[in-house]
Amino acid sequence: MISFSALARTVAAAANPADQPWAPHDTQVLIVAVIGIAIVVTLIVWLKFHAFLALTIGALFVGIASGLPLDKVTASFETGVGGVLGYVGVLIGLGAMLGKLLADSGGADRVVDTLLRGRPATLPWKMALIAAIIGIPMFFEIGLVLLIPVVMLAVHRSKGPAMRLGIPALAGLSVLHGFIPPHPGPLAAIGILHANVGVTLAFGLLIAIPAVVVAGPLFGMLAARWVPIGAAGAGLAVVGATSDAPPDAPGPKTTDGKAQDPDATRTPSFAITLVTLLSPLVLMLLKAGADLWLPAKAPLRPFLDFIGDPVFALLFAVLLAMVTFGLRVGFNAATLGKKIGASLLPIVGVLFIVGAGGGFKQVLVDGGTGTAIAKVALATGLTAIALGWIVAALIRLATGSATVATVTAAGIVAPLAIHLSPIHLALLVLAIGAGSLIFSHVNDAGFWLVKEYFGLTVGQTLKTWSVMETIISVIGLAMTLLLSTFLT
Repeated sequence: MISFSALARTVAAAANPADQPWAPHDTQVLIVAVIGIAIVVTLIVWLKFHAFLALTIGALFVGIASGLPLDKVTASFETGVGGVLGYVGVLIGLGAMLGKLLADSGGADRVVDTLLRGRPATLPWKMALIAAIIGIPMFFEIGLVLLIPVVMLAVHRSKGPAMRLGIPALAGLSVLHGFIPPHPGPLAAIGILHANVGVTLAFGLLIAIPAVVVAGPLFGMLAARWVPIGAAGAGLAVVGATSDAPPDAPGPKTTDGKAQDPDATRTPSFAITLVTLLSPLVLMLLKAGADLWLPAKAPLRPFLDFIGDPVFALLFAVLLAMVTFGLRVGFNAATLGKKIGASLLPIVGVLFIVGAGGGFKQVLVDGGTGTAIAKVALATGLTAIALGWIVAALIRLATGSATVATVTAAGIVAPLAIHLSPIHLALLVLAIGAGSLIFSHVNDAGFWLVKEYFGLTVGQTLKTWSVMETIISVIGLAMTLLLSTFLT
């Protein structure tokens, strides 16, 4: 009978016999990595530890058990935390500011009211579009809290099943959360893999369209037949309940489904709202176009690279929003300062989780896990895109956190990304994002938010929300594999 170590050595030698022979240490670090991930899962799922503590404990275990010198273990973890937050933290903060101003100014209400006009048959498609637009600067949970009253009011208006409109809204939010910067998962993966933000954004938008269409309005029709509850049965008579949301999160505050702050004396127009909200995407897409089509020494490249950098693009949008969503709607400078400060409070937990995920990744890399996995991947013939999706999906199923799955998977497959082109790096980021969305279930906070807000049973939530997430994940994988085949 062939032992695991002998089989591993044989497989690795076949993949690269001269340069990277399999070593006993490779077997050790792979076993340690599995145990480390199991520790993180156990602490999060069974012992209910916060993900930051679980990732920190798991990282320190991996560092010690992998054979790193004790004085290097915490240094490795700290390096990983700083490396991720130094890039991602600023962008998450700016995105939170933009989302807060959008909600409190009434800009979100303006978008919703405008798009909900028209024939009832178009409501599912409009709901998906609303969620996608609102979800650009907002985290999933905050966007969900904002959209729930809108969904239920639309359900009352159309007198149809709640899932017919609820699923498209959830799909729009979820796709943005998994694929599109400035959301934390995609940004963290971009930073770890050194991918181009603009290229990733461009391909993310391309993949997002079929994912939202299929998992949203189309699947919503089927979900409505599986779970035919209406507004009265959805448990949302108290529209605007925000008990699970951070106290300062932008969300519905009244029973009429409006998110606008009562201090706002005016509401921004639909056109101004869209210009403000989409301005960072336009700037980043200009940079992406320059990266793809302009020569490196073109006179415009430095300027386009600067304005298309995510930090500048989001800072520009926030400064613009302080005028369009602030001064022009009646907020004074003191009020704007308070709102921007309040927007940062709900993201503290997200920042710490992202940072700890980066630290866990760095310890895996420094301990040799990434190199060992790269050898196995080369031997099995899996592409980096397929491996990234599989690893992210497994971690997502185990931990329930899309962000943890994205950051950890990006660190594990990072050695395979060294020689990839900018296009394939972007597709790898998106494949990891797709894997991180698969089959949300009882260990995911989003699962319970959806269940409670829509008044579903656990079984109904699995048949609707969980299946929808899986559809998005599979479409994301299929699209990234398809694009990687035709693009070089």
